[in-house]
Amino acid sequence: MSRPPDVRRVGIVGTGVIGASWAAFFLARGLDVSATDPAPGAEDRLRAAVDRHWPTLQRMGLSEGASPTRLRFDASLERALEGCDFVQESGPERADFKAELYARMDAATPPQVLLASSSSGLPVSGMQVRCDAPQRVVLGHPFNPPHLIPLVEVGGGEATAPEAIERAMAFYAALGKRPIHVRREVLGHIANRLQAALWREAFHLVDQGVASVADIDVAIAHGPGLRWAVMGPFMNLHLSGGEGGMQHLLEHLGGPIESWWRDLGQPAMTPALKARVVQGVAEARGDRREATMARSRDDLLIDLMRAKAGDGTLP
Repeated sequence: MSRPPDVRRVGIVGTGVIGASWAAFFLARGLDVSATDPAPGAEDRLRAAVDRHWPTLQRMGLSEGASPTRLRFDASLERALEGCDFVQESGPERADFKAELYARMDAATPPQVLLASSSSGLPVSGMQVRCDAPQRVVLGHPFNPPHLIPLVEVGGGEATAPEAIERAMAFYAALGKRPIHVRREVLGHIANRLQAALWREAFHLVDQGVASVADIDVAIAHGPGLRWAVMGPFMNLHLSGGEGGMQHLLEHLGGPIESWWRDLGQPAMTPALKARVVQGVAEARGDRREATMARSRDDLLIDLMRAKAGDGTLP
């Protein structure tokens, strides 16, 4: 994977779970990283996270010059962003906070530097309202964890220039990511809305006593989830139609699918439902440690991504 020629130093604003993962990823791609976070102990936690992610990144393959030593930290936002060619923001998910933060980042960087947000669902338009150069503010929403998962959702707000979106997509693609264009602002963007639809029905099925938490996880992980990890929902439907493809499938199953849509639930996050799901997860997890499960998940994901990368027949 090559390094974009016009980006040498990336600014990381906010070094929580997402920001730290981004920092490790950019370091692994041979870039300098300048990080900032006002929280006490943020630098120590960031460096520990980078060290924790590094073996996984080594297994995936490091770019020339990749090193954790290329990380610098400054609690001052303005000092941290000096000399940065691209900024990846991963601060708290609050619209008022974002607007203030982007005004500061805008004032601290030259107008040609892209300011990208990792926001899980907030519109970009609200972030750029106080910027003097709002045309360079973009969405750069990763899928967790960013150092491992290729997807990045790229979009803009009312004042974002099309050229900024193009530059952001080219930047992420050059680093080995799979950027997609969010063509219109919508809460939750694309992937999180798709997830939310599945979560809604999963909670509904638990709430209605149709299935246990463990059985729902098995249904996805050992059923459609296996196919979704290889191809997306539309291409999977197309293959399900046999030689007739999508046209054949919709002619025969379009009606039943529509009836399922009408029957989907609208659960409320009541205390009882939340307690039931928490208890169900605890029972399914048993004595497995979260860190051990995460490592196993990541190892399998790396194997899967390598297998997909070596196959030239799938979209």
